[in-house]
Amino acid sequence: MLIPAAGRGDRAGVGALKQFRAIGGVPMLLRAIRPFAQHPRVRQIVVALPAEFVTAPPPWLDGLVGARLRTVPGGETRAASVRAALAALEPACTLVLVHDAARPFVSPGEIDAIIEAAAQGAALLAVPVSDTLKAAGDGPLVRRTVARDGLWRALTPQGFPRAVLEAAYARTSDAEAATDDAALVEALGQPVRLVPGRTTNLKITTPEDFELAEALARR
Repeated sequence: MLIPAAGRGDRAGVGALKQFRAIGGVPMLLRAIRPFAQHPRVRQIVVALPAEFVTAPPPWLDGLVGARLRTVPGGETRAASVRAALAALEPACTLVLVHDAARPFVSPGEIDAIIEAAAQGAALLAVPVSDTLKAAGDGPLVRRTVARDGLWRALTPQGFPRAVLEAAYARTSDAEAATDDAALVEALGQPVRLVPGRTTNLKITTPEDFELAEALARR
């Protein structure tokens, strides 16, 4: 289980690192870790952090670090952080999940579903697109309306046989620009299965997202 959490989260506004900010009194990264730490089929968790927090982690994380949860220095890109975490994962982990640190509301059922699907091959959680989509030109004017039939929004966790994920990162030249691990696997010509997820498994990016997350945490 890999969690790339070395980003700076500039779009989240001023303040502490986005992944360390509290939602309902609980740091977002801790919320992202807990469902996996409590899952009986997750053998090990590797979290890629900014280098300075590997040697001096926040107190709420320091107490969790041990054989089952490791921290490693991440990189300048998401791909570099995934690579670093993957290299630190113990050899016995032959099935790998990758989860965004900024998704604090993943459910145990979603984890179950992605593990089952990934045991058969690459898979990702996703939800069908429900909004009407507009393509813009160079300015603010609508160029065309995009048909949403067959379109899905990619979520995490995404799951892969370890050999497939390692091959994707070893053979894909543009991995550093990737924001989605499944896309790298697709580039190998490997099939990737869509597993229906929940819309509440949202990614926290902006200050407005934090407001929505606070509401979800109070439910």
